[in-house]
Amino acid sequence: MTAADYRVTSSATWDYNCIAWAAGVTRGWWWPVPHDCDWPAAVSRQETIDAFLAAFATLGYTPCAGADREPGMEKIALYAREGVPTHAARQLPGGGWSSKLGPNVDIEYATLEAIGGGVYGEPIAVLSRPMPSADSPGT
Repeated sequence: MTAADYRVTSSATWDYNCIAWAAGVTRGWWWPVPHDCDWPAAVSRQETIDAFLAAFATLGYTPCAGADREPGMEKIALYAREGVPTHAARQLPGGGWSSKLGPNVDIEYATLEAIGGGVYGEPIAVLSRPMPSADSPGT
């Protein structure tokens, strides 16, 4: 990835990580281990693809067919390297993507492949859920 592939959208912070960011959380570090990290209580604390998919399922996300923008849907993508989850991203309203880079900055980029390879591995799953309506409780 080169600087031409992305745009920085926040300052560096330890307040949250990429998994929390994809889940819409900006206070807390979502990861199954160590046990002092935030993680859905009903989900296995294992660094497996199934555990990460189950964590996002607690928020209503289910696997979907692809990364293209779909009106009325929120999408996230899970990355893995050698079968181990490494990163997550969330889709922006315009169809691009946003990520939190560990304790570093948030960035925006056009395609999931823009940050693929290297330490993040490749996008291995795209999940979606209906966008909450403006009149839903808690929104």
